[in-house]
Amino acid sequence: MLTPHHLAVAGRTPPDPVDHALHPELLLGMPHLTPFGLSRTFLLKELGHRHWLLLGRHLGLAVPDFCTPDGREAYAAISAMRVDVRLSAARANDRLEIVSDVYPVSGSRMESLHRLFVNGRAIGEVVLQSVFVARQEKENRSIRRAMVRHFRSDGEPQDSLLMREIATLRDWPVIGQAMARQMRFRPCPFEEFNGAGLFYFAEFAALVTRAFCAWEGEEAALRLDRPMSMLFLGNIEAGEELTIGLHSQEDGDRADRCSISGSDGVVLARVLMAV
Repeated sequence: MLTPHHLAVAGRTPPDPVDHALHPELLLGMPHLTPFGLSRTFLLKELGHRHWLLLGRHLGLAVPDFCTPDGREAYAAISAMRVDVRLSAARANDRLEIVSDVYPVSGSRMESLHRLFVNGRAIGEVVLQSVFVARQEKENRSIRRAMVRHFRSDGEPQDSLLMREIATLRDWPVIGQAMARQMRFRPCPFEEFNGAGLFYFAEFAALVTRAFCAWEGEEAALRLDRPMSMLFLGNIEAGEELTIGLHSQEDGDRADRCSISGSDGVVLARVLMAV
């Protein structure tokens, strides 16, 4: 195998690592799959990584090394997302193609649209929205919105593809609404937290899948291909217990609504699952 060092010695230009990471095609294997098709957790982690890389390029950075004007480390935190993908369409040795675009939707928020194809057939799309944040102190709960160096919004912001979902989830009165079911989970800092020490957005979605599996067994697999929308409102410290709640429907809306809250009862994420 030729390493970048070997290529340089041979007089050949090593591939740009960002170009390599953004290659549109992946050969699917065991790390990318579950017994029911494409892993949603893998997919969100991969697309979150691509969102950061594309955002770094949008800002003219060689790598997505974001920082505030005063030099503190900053992060492009995912604030909302929609997943509408036929995960069951993927199998081992299939070719997954990811066609991505990033664009501003406000002076501080960016979105990325990822269209997915398996062996050339469209299987759906994912939209991610992010906002820059930074810690005010060491604790994760001190995370606040922040300005970053080099941020620019070229041209007029585009309309957000998540406006309707965000409005629905923001207007949903979780507090005081009865839980039809609930499950508690204590995340592990070696698994569910990312390199920034934050509970990873993809793991919020994984928690919902864990909960429905606990409540419904293998029948929960029927939900994997259905659209999921999430609004992220906060983060937790390592060692903190989370509660995933399924809320009763009183308005006849054809959707399953879940909340994820911390040990203090503060809602950290709201989830809309299509029926």
